[in-house]
Amino acid sequence: MLVAFGVRLLLYHPVPLIFIILSSVGHGNAGITSTFIRSEWPSVDIPLDHEAFAIPKGHNAPQQVHITQGDYDGTAVIISWVTTDEPGNTKVQYGISKEKYDFTAEGTVTNYTFYNYKSGYIHHCLVDGLEYNKKYYYKLGVGDSSREFWFQTPPDIDPDASYTFGIIGDLGQTYNSLSTLEHYMQSGGQTVLYVGDLSYANRYEYNNNVGIRWDSWGRFIERSSAYQPWIWSAGNHEIEYMPRMGEVLPFKSYLHRFMTPHIASNSTSPLWYAVRRASAHIIVLSSYSPFVKYTLQWRWLNEELKRVDRLKTPWLIVLMHVPIYSSNQGHYMEGESMRAVFESWFVCSKVDFIFAGHVHAYERSYRISNIHYNVSSGDRYPVPDSSAPVYLTVGDGGNQEGLAGRFWDPQPDYSAFREASYGHSTLEIRNRTHAFYHWNRNDDGKKAQTDSVVFYNQYWASNLKRRRLRKSHCKL
Repeated sequence: MLVAFGVRLLLYHPVPLIFIILSSVGHGNAGITSTFIRSEWPSVDIPLDHEAFAIPKGHNAPQQVHITQGDYDGTAVIISWVTTDEPGNTKVQYGISKEKYDFTAEGTVTNYTFYNYKSGYIHHCLVDGLEYNKKYYYKLGVGDSSREFWFQTPPDIDPDASYTFGIIGDLGQTYNSLSTLEHYMQSGGQTVLYVGDLSYANRYEYNNNVGIRWDSWGRFIERSSAYQPWIWSAGNHEIEYMPRMGEVLPFKSYLHRFMTPHIASNSTSPLWYAVRRASAHIIVLSSYSPFVKYTLQWRWLNEELKRVDRLKTPWLIVLMHVPIYSSNQGHYMEGESMRAVFESWFVCSKVDFIFAGHVHAYERSYRISNIHYNVSSGDRYPVPDSSAPVYLTVGDGGNQEGLAGRFWDPQPDYSAFREASYGHSTLEIRNRTHAFYHWNRNDDGKKAQTDSVVFYNQYWASNLKRRRLRKSHCKL
């Protein structure tokens, strides 16, 4: 144990794999602080000439290919890519047989400048009217420069539809990032839930490589993102407010490069939106957009929570960048303002999971809430609450800023497991009642399943009488 500036800090040493079964009621006792410490893989960005950033061969060949869900219910995708020399062909050819493309969709093309950088030609194409649970092949570009990919549509919206989500945050483009991405691709995940801070290109402000590092990151993730949807949320590194360079429009690069289906969920901004996929209803919030009472995001979330139908999509998942609950000293309490505004809604709606990034470590909470706190009462501590979400911080993708290795000690009662290591999570939904959750550590470059939990669904775990009682007192 170290003491520095009056704060006790924890040192890390190897611990064995842990398996935990968690019911819908929090234990109310402090959990486990892992003492694992890494011994290699420094947090430095991969050089631009590395094969991980390889530029596809051929004149004007499509690159930086990524897809995301294109509608509310999973029967559409948005396919995005970049051409560097000229706009070229904006069409997507697609079909259900390899090299046999019976359908064509027409996309749009745009570009932008950022200080002295001019982007390539950024294409976005909505491919809709797809059938559930079917493999589609698609082709971009023409002639020798064309490229072919595929994706799988989700099963029908159904309470017992099984589906596996990956959760990644704060990825960046280091060797640790590559380890995380490669391990995720072996996990069986079908869609990535991304909790913000993508390329970390803004860290290149002072050598004018911001745009170049966005391009390299697009090529970096293509090995996964061209074949399965990544559900996007934005973090602080996407803001890119750089008045020294004359760049003052927030999220400029991010909004040009990454589309979201926000209109399908009646959102006024691509920074907050919702989708339904298999048996899950996924809500994406923006930690860096106004969210206090009467703002557009506040009004939208109020209405979106009313649209949730747990009989069709029993698993309710929220994504945001800044954690509401975290016992790490890094970015400590930065999510408190959003907690004060939305926590009572999350408890009232029986949200199952809230995934966040921002803190470069992993942490899982028990089911707790602090909804009775006010400045006049003495109820200032979180308490076990069977209706509350589990809060999971997965900001450990591997970026160049390194790990957030300082946790507050003693470990608070609401914290179930925490460790400062790189990794990713998977959420394997089995049916309407059960889901298997795993956090996988990059153990010096090797995948190590470290925190494993069986979760019971918040809606179906309660009996019908209790659900009706909760609903009758639930005011949004």
